[in-house]
Amino acid sequence: MSQFFQIHPENPQPRLIKQAVEIVRQGGVIAYPTDSSYALGCRLGEKGAVERIRRLRKLDDKHNFTLVCRDLSELGLYAKVDTGLFRLLKAHTPGPYTFILNATREVPRMLLHPKRRTIGLRVPGCPIAQALLQELGEPLMSVSLILPGQHEPLSDPYEMRQMLEHDVDLVLDGGFGGVEASTVINLSGDEAEVVRVGCGDPTPFEVVA
Repeated sequence: MSQFFQIHPENPQPRLIKQAVEIVRQGGVIAYPTDSSYALGCRLGEKGAVERIRRLRKLDDKHNFTLVCRDLSELGLYAKVDTGLFRLLKAHTPGPYTFILNATREVPRMLLHPKRRTIGLRVPGCPIAQALLQELGEPLMSVSLILPGQHEPLSDPYEMRQMLEHDVDLVLDGGFGGVEASTVINLSGDEAEVVRVGCGDPTPFEVVA
């Protein structure tokens, strides 16, 4: 049975955040809100938790996991970012974007795209997600909470509680979530490419920056 914490969307209770992070540190899988939609998250490189998420979402090894980072300084550890790219990212973070970037050696092999050595990275503006990341002190590995056969992320925490009670260790209820995932921008090549339009405005990336 998963645990269920009702958490304040603007001022998350530190006690609950600490408990949630402890579950992550012990290898747990959590459902938590971001500034786009709810996501499934686990600790970086936690193989058992990654496999549980893959089974739950029915993902193959070509699906990019996203590293959810608290800020750009953390992001720079895991992705190769030059000055121009850094400026572009700074202008659009935190926000509802996932950026596909060329990965550094810090990224565990099991998280990389098998052919391209790329990784998805994002910096969310959501207070609950930021509180989790501050307490954890490292990125969360995440994917959007879209169940097999569905086109939109789950948005009702009580529905998550019912559907996922044997699949995740914790549902963090921060209120109803969005029904659009993040906008995905591929910045691993010479030009920016909009891969998926979600709740982040794709316009700034449709012209080469």
